[in-house]
Amino acid sequence: MAMGYVRPARPEDAGEIARIQLATWRVAYRRILPRHVLDNLDEAWLARRWSAAVQEPPSGAHRVLVAVEQAEQSYLVGFAASGPADTEALAPQEPAESLGEGVVAVTDLLVEPRWGRRGHGSRLLSAMVEHWRADGFSRAVAWAFDGDEATRKFLTSTGWEPDGAARALDVEDMLVPQLRLHVAVPAEPVATD
Repeated sequence: MAMGYVRPARPEDAGEIARIQLATWRVAYRRILPRHVLDNLDEAWLARRWSAAVQEPPSGAHRVLVAVEQAEQSYLVGFAASGPADTEALAPQEPAESLGEGVVAVTDLLVEPRWGRRGHGSRLLSAMVEHWRADGFSRAVAWAFDGDEATRKFLTSTGWEPDGAARALDVEDMLVPQLRLHVAVPAEPVATD
C-alpha cells in the first residue's frame, strides 16, 4: 500500500523538483503555452533556481515543500512554493498596497500528472496552510492560467475563489490570460471528521 506525505524541500531535491516542473508543464500547459517554449525550457537552469530557493530563501516565510509517495521506494511526486506577496502577486497597474498586510502568494503548486488524484495536492496545500498560519498570514493568493481548468477546479474545491484580478503574460508575443484566486487562511485548524 502506498503512503504519501509532505516535507520541506532539501538541497538535493532541486533536480527532481525541476524535472517534475518541466514534466508537469509539458503535459498540463501544452494547450496553453506555445510548444516551442515548453520544448526549450532548460531543466538544469530550473534546478539551479530551485536550489537557490531551497538553500537561500529571501525570508523565513518563503517555503518550498515536496510531496513524497512512499511504497517499496520513495518518489518525489509534487511540490509547492509560497512566500509573502510581492509585486509578482499584483495585477497590472494594481497599487502595491492593494493586497494589504498578511498576504502570502503561492508561486507553484504542481503534482506530476502520473501521480495525480492520490491526495498529494491536498496534502501540499494543507501543509502550506499550517505554515501560513504559523507565520501569521491571513489571506493567500495564487495566479492560475485561465485555460488551466485542473488548477482552478482544485483550488475552488478547497474554498479559493477569483478575486477579480486578471493579467496576461506575454509569452513569445502570445498573450496568455491568468486570473488570481484568493482564500482566507483560517486562524485555527479546520476540524475534520
